[in-house]
Amino acid sequence: MSVPPDTSSAAPSVDHTAQAARRRWLYGAVAGAAALGGAGLAWWRLQPHAQQEGAEAALWGMEFDTPAGGAPLVMKALQGQPVLLNFWATWCPPCVDELPMLNTFYRENAPKGWQVVGLAIDQPSAVRKFLGRLPLDFPVGLAGMGGTELGRSLGNLTGGLPFTVVLGQGGRVLHRKMGQVTAQDLQQWASLR
Repeated sequence: MSVPPDTSSAAPSVDHTAQAARRRWLYGAVAGAAALGGAGLAWWRLQPHAQQEGAEAALWGMEFDTPAGGAPLVMKALQGQPVLLNFWATWCPPCVDELPMLNTFYRENAPKGWQVVGLAIDQPSAVRKFLGRLPLDFPVGLAGMGGTELGRSLGNLTGGLPFTVVLGQGGRVLHRKMGQVTAQDLQQWASLR
């Protein structure tokens, strides 16, 4: 008669390599999930969100002081034309980088009815000094911190800069972009009305 071996006193076999591999996989999975979550949150924060009801009508009723003084920038005077509205500041490197491109867009498209308006979310003295070094052909309004609230009402929930809004001839928002404008954006927007 055969007797089965006695395994009650034998120590269980532990594969430390397999446990280490599982632990690394688990850490990697947790890190990957955290990275995806962080990337998703960053993407969401950089997207324009729904604008507040009545934001367009409020925009067309606004007036802004200008850096040179004199007559204010009256938004109602631009209604009925396509408008590229850019929120910027002198302390914002991507804002400063895109201004020459926006100026070129304005020069090329103004004969086609396009308007470009820069709303500076900045101190008037800083804007005047900046425009002394880099003059712009399009009108600039001094929006100050109220410009941040206007941007939020138009869908920029984070208040980040630069923020650009494209308004059609009918005065409605056609497109919004959080972040620096590209040549491709401007080419696409030029066909909007």
